[in-house]
Amino acid sequence: MRQIVLDTETTGMEPENGHRIIEIGCVEVVNRRLTGNDLHLYLHPDRDIDQGAIDVHGITLEFLEGRPRFNEVAADLAAYLDGAELVIHNAPFDLAFLNTEMRQVNTAHVALEEASSIIDTLVDARQRFPGQRNSLDALCKRFEIDNTNRELHGALLDAQLLADVYLRMTGGQIDIGLLADADDETNALAGSDLASYLARGVRPRVSQLSADDSQAHEAYLDMLAKASGDRCLWQGLDS
Repeated sequence: MRQIVLDTETTGMEPENGHRIIEIGCVEVVNRRLTGNDLHLYLHPDRDIDQGAIDVHGITLEFLEGRPRFNEVAADLAAYLDGAELVIHNAPFDLAFLNTEMRQVNTAHVALEEASSIIDTLVDARQRFPGQRNSLDALCKRFEIDNTNRELHGALLDAQLLADVYLRMTGGQIDIGLLADADDETNALAGSDLASYLARGVRPRVSQLSADDSQAHEAYLDMLAKASGDRCLWQGLDS
């Protein structure tokens, strides 16, 4: 499964009042593994940025001089998002801005929530942790994710943190040590949570000790036994 963890920064709070997207951060996750195929865009909004927004993300109009307009990146963004499940914290906010921007470029644009599956991690967190704070900072603290670099909001940084939160909140990310020559079905399951992996009826490959490895192991146990006064418990176990 391909997922895109997404966040935006904007000039203000309401797209219906003409506010625009000025930063987009996307993190790609395939089969619960971060791929590194991320997308990060700064955009010139052709309008002023509210001071309240600058206080949150620190992005000024001067910083955005020379950056592309949304219409210049819309096709590439749509292609990047195509077919992916979107993971967003407080999804209605980001979706409202993205849909507004895309409709200005293409009047036939189909709303992202109609074209794609959406996971709202804020809704998910509220269901899992009712009555508790479920901001991104609070979730980072709950799952012991280092967010000390988050002095200001930033779309890519927030998407990276949210990807970690999402993977931990939904079961964590594991590496089950598959071999490079494993079959396609096994490789496709790499990175999924272990319970789901095993439920598919596929087991990680087990390698048998060679004779040399076995002799080295026995020699190591003999050394431990001598060092412990013949109290090496491993030698009393059946192989």
